[in-house]
Amino acid sequence: MGDDRYTLHFDVEGDLLAAGHDCEESVFLRWFGNTRDQLAEEYGRYEDTSVFLVVADGAGEAVGACRLIVPGEPGLKTLHDLGREPWRLDGVRSARAAGLDPDDTWDIATLGVRDGMRARGVLVAAALYHGLIAASRANGFRSVVTIMDDPVRELVTGIGMLTHLLPGASSGPYLGSAGSTPVYGHCQAMIDGQRRIAPEAYRLVSLGIGLDGISVPEPEAFRLSRTVGTYRPAEVLDPVADLAPARLWAQPAARRGALSPARRS
Repeated sequence: MGDDRYTLHFDVEGDLLAAGHDCEESVFLRWFGNTRDQLAEEYGRYEDTSVFLVVADGAGEAVGACRLIVPGEPGLKTLHDLGREPWRLDGVRSARAAGLDPDDTWDIATLGVRDGMRARGVLVAAALYHGLIAASRANGFRSVVTIMDDPVRELVTGIGMLTHLLPGASSGPYLGSAGSTPVYGHCQAMIDGQRRIAPEAYRLVSLGIGLDGISVPEPEAFRLSRTVGTYRPAEVLDPVADLAPARLWAQPAARRGALSPARRS
């Protein structure tokens, strides 16, 4: 990349949003063969309820991006896609059977790191996962859903970040992934579980120790200041003053150029 100074940004707009889309397109074309037109078809209806996390260099180029889908009129893509092949499930019913409230759950739709980042890609992915956790705390959502690429799920499980099958679901081909699994997780439980299961990974992932070279904003910067979908800023449950920073890590192998916990995470 042209500039080695990186910054994590939440709910980007303008040029940074365009850079986030460009990064998303580049990653998913390379790893899953998804064209720009296919991504537009898959995610176009969710554009107004999408919130992007972006890690950008000093020139404004996105080296990593994550699309979060907030509850709203279009619904959550993961739950809609459970109705497609190979699952053919009622997504909302499956979510409720898992004890999820779809109105208190965000969808991790895509997450990816550009090719060519080498070891720096691990840190970029770490910053994106930190952003997910910080956003959950700042905005009051308690759970996430995603359709996760099976090899990536194995890697994430290996560092103590446990996800659970959405009831009735199993692994199957999905949007260019040979095997992906619809899963869910409760944000705080995932962090607490990692602390018990994998304390060394917890230091890196949840505490962010070793996340060097990436500027991360203060916790309050992850609070949405605008209405998105059914989210209203006034409805935040937890005061920002009580938020403790947490950083999540993924992509333990540099070969994984694309991480999309909601699609092929």
